[in-house]
Amino acid sequence: MRILFLTDNFPPEVNAPATRTYEHCKEWVKQGAEVTVITCAPNFPEGKVYAGYSNKWRQRETIDGIQVIRVWTYISANEGFVKRIIDYQSFMFAACFAGLPVKTDLIIATSPQFFTAIAGRWLSFWKRTPWVMEVRDLWPESITAVGAAKRSLIIRYFEWLEKRMYNKAHKLVVVTDAFAQTIIEKHKISPDKIAVIKNGANLDLFKPQSKNTELVSKLGLQNKIVIGYIGTHGMAHALDFVLKTAKQLEHTNYHFLLIGAGAKRKELLELKDTLALSNVTMLESVSKQEVKEYISILDIGLVNLKKSDTFKSVIPSKIFELAAMHKPILLGVEGESAAIINNYGVGLTFEPENSADLINCLHAMQTKAFKFDELLHDFDRRNLAIKMLNFLKE
Repeated sequence: MRILFLTDNFPPEVNAPATRTYEHCKEWVKQGAEVTVITCAPNFPEGKVYAGYSNKWRQRETIDGIQVIRVWTYISANEGFVKRIIDYQSFMFAACFAGLPVKTDLIIATSPQFFTAIAGRWLSFWKRTPWVMEVRDLWPESITAVGAAKRSLIIRYFEWLEKRMYNKAHKLVVVTDAFAQTIIEKHKISPDKIAVIKNGANLDLFKPQSKNTELVSKLGLQNKIVIGYIGTHGMAHALDFVLKTAKQLEHTNYHFLLIGAGAKRKELLELKDTLALSNVTMLESVSKQEVKEYISILDIGLVNLKKSDTFKSVIPSKIFELAAMHKPILLGVEGESAAIINNYGVGLTFEPENSADLINCLHAMQTKAFKFDELLHDFDRRNLAIKMLNFLKE
């Protein structure tokens, strides 16, 4: 089976979309599929091309048996609505042209932004090949939820485009049950057209290990209860709330470790200085291999989003990597994510952006026992990749 996959995020980028696509494609290659990925020069989230790469019209490489074609795009940081739209549109056109000569039996185009889906639809039309839309986010709902744009004629157009793409795709793959339910009820899409393939953890990479004492010493975290957030510092993540809560815990042995980059990082660094926080350490992004070393030094893994009904339908993938390393999770997300944490007993949940509730949960976690094996059995990324491949073969 030959698969052509369109995505604007791919390793060496380390965000959740890049990781999901890479780990699925890698497993599909192991299962005998021929996989070609069309993506852009790695630049997320700062809008700077990674060392060793350049923003050329076309360049090829092979990563773990995956044929990767990188195309030129207009690159901007993950901030500014208009610039991001131009960025997305440039990838849409470039991916479409690059995909025309690629021989394939199936096309997959992954969201959250729908311009990639349009490229998949165009290629499907010109190549007379079925296409599958992977829905990783309900876009444009998420744009208005984080305040990146207000409801307007443009947003209504994107909502019309959203429904059109759902209808035109031969099949849909979504990452949460709530996404599937919303698409079925709001857009009147047949349930038979949809498969739910949730995120999971690479259990070969993420597994329990002792604390990296060298890192603990380097960061001066001896005798601290380390609460770690590792991921994008974006508009959706409400990390300013985390810093303000940390101020209330300054004279305790709780220490917050924030690692990552994103549109809000500069503002967060300024807020940290303004609050004169002594119990917060902020580091830049690290590689996927390094992530597990930093997770090892955590006592509690923090997963946090803004308080919004839109985010009740999401499941942050960092939940599974933390659980794979047996780190109890402190979750500030409502809905389907909270149900997973509570049902599997891998952590505690607090009301998003509620400092008192977060602090109460922190104290409660010191006396609770958590279990991880059942969740890891159900969310092994390898098994989920095979499940998706079987759905694609249909």
